[in-house]
Amino acid sequence: MFATVYRKCLRDQRRGLIGWSLGIVALVLLESALWPSISGISGLKQMLDSYPESLRKLFAIDEFTSGMGFLNTELYSMMLPILFLVFAISRGARAVAGEEETGTLEVLLITRVTPMRLLLEQSAVLLTGLALLGTVLFAAVMACSALFGMHVGVGAAATGSAAMIALAAPFGGLALALGAATGRRRTALAGASVAAVGAYVLYAASKIVDAVRPWGPWSPFQQALADGPMGGGLRPGHLWLMVVAVAFVAGALPVFNRRDIAAV
Repeated sequence: MFATVYRKCLRDQRRGLIGWSLGIVALVLLESALWPSISGISGLKQMLDSYPESLRKLFAIDEFTSGMGFLNTELYSMMLPILFLVFAISRGARAVAGEEETGTLEVLLITRVTPMRLLLEQSAVLLTGLALLGTVLFAAVMACSALFGMHVGVGAAATGSAAMIALAAPFGGLALALGAATGRRRTALAGASVAAVGAYVLYAASKIVDAVRPWGPWSPFQQALADGPMGGGLRPGHLWLMVVAVAFVAGALPVFNRRDIAAV
């Protein structure tokens, strides 16, 4: 039963996953195509050194003159995190609450699938989707690195993808948990989105405001993006972010198991 429902959910989402994958490939290709022109600018390092130190730390500008540093700044500091977060939060919110709002969840639970098993299966589907997008990102970075002479190593590209997955997982897990606990997709979207924005504000403020700096490590963005996700290797923070994602889902299990499912 697990394999059947799991495969069905992935099959239903295949077009969306293809679209997200193509979007990531296009984004990496467009940014990488700028590298030959950027790398040829004379005095680039001197210009970058004139930026405020807080901005250099926030966007990992110090290594901008290398192919890996360029991608860290242009893609991994803002655009890719946003894409992975939007995917994880939207899919997490729709996984259970979306099914309930359309009236299909009640029909599914009439079968042998228990609420607890359903929530675990949907969590596995969400994680699989993130892993797939991370794999596409890795392949796109490696291909563009070879095409445009960026000299990005396999390990750097792999840790960059791992960082994006680890960053998005807890917020996707939170959206899924809120949706399961409340049955409302908008509540799940709003709660997880506010949490993501708050976490980024904390991360950014810790780079700029001395008084906030000690609180920076509490932000998932600090754990995933600090000093550039590419080239930093696998970090303990990546594991902790996955643990937080699991904790959110685990916390929602007893609530979802006892809650009355709304019928449409």
